[in-house]
Amino acid sequence: MASSFKITFIGTGGSWPTPGRGLPAVVVQVDEIINLFDCGEGTQKQLMKSPISFMGIDNVFITHFHGDHFLGILGMIQSMSFNNRQKPLNVFGPKGAIKVLSNAFNVGYFNLKFDLIVNELDYDKKYDFEKFSITTFKNDHTVPAMSYKISEYDLVKIDRDKADSLGVPPRKLEELREKGSIEVEGNIFTLDQVSAGIKKGRSIVYTGDTRPMEGMKQFVKGADVLIHDTTTDSSLEPAVNEFGHSSSRQAAEIARDGGVGKLFLFHYSPRYASVETLYNEAKRIFPNVECSKEMLEYEVPAHSVLR
Repeated sequence: MASSFKITFIGTGGSWPTPGRGLPAVVVQVDEIINLFDCGEGTQKQLMKSPISFMGIDNVFITHFHGDHFLGILGMIQSMSFNNRQKPLNVFGPKGAIKVLSNAFNVGYFNLKFDLIVNELDYDKKYDFEKFSITTFKNDHTVPAMSYKISEYDLVKIDRDKADSLGVPPRKLEELREKGSIEVEGNIFTLDQVSAGIKKGRSIVYTGDTRPMEGMKQFVKGADVLIHDTTTDSSLEPAVNEFGHSSSRQAAEIARDGGVGKLFLFHYSPRYASVETLYNEAKRIFPNVECSKEMLEYEVPAHSVLR
């Protein structure tokens, strides 16, 4: 289980950038692993204002291929190459990612000095990484689009007194936690024998662009944090839904009905210099709501042990 599970908002607007608001980009750090969700135009410059180095990014997850969600990756990978990046960069997206990004990455003349690995993900599937998993969900948008849930693995806490009384060598405890059972000098020990309870992992859902969906309520069920498309207030719902987006009212209903811990409003239309109207509307439905803003950091609190 990670010691740090932190969100940093890099860009929070939609459609086009404004003087005070960048295009969609959210970093989720799981200990030393840096994951970037969407990479709108200007993301690398926004990152330079943050404590996060674009050179340190390990994985990029693109929700869909409207320009405001991915065009920033073109300049960023060229800057990485100019700065002699060596470690591979993994880029993930829905079906079509390989074709779209292969074409995009061949724009202009530059020498790529590191491995760039593009992966297409299926909808409604869980993918395991070293310290977390990624689960995908098919959005209701005007083009193929997916939401992502990033989840820590649950951790079984080990009772050292139980382990000592059974004679489990301390040096074998992590192996036992990993494998579930081990054999030591002819004796079989199981994780249940030394368990002190399960510490539930934290989870974050990042939707990208989507109309409100009943299925989303189940996908976000119990998430610690939901970052949901809130392009406009409810007075513009017919139009915003037609273009594949949600209002702040609709996002708050998803958060409430999905039983999430905290809602961040995100992907504001450029028409809003202030998002106070969106906040007030959402808060009437779901009290634990906050407006995302550039450079805002949020450390997701760890859970207590469940017995």
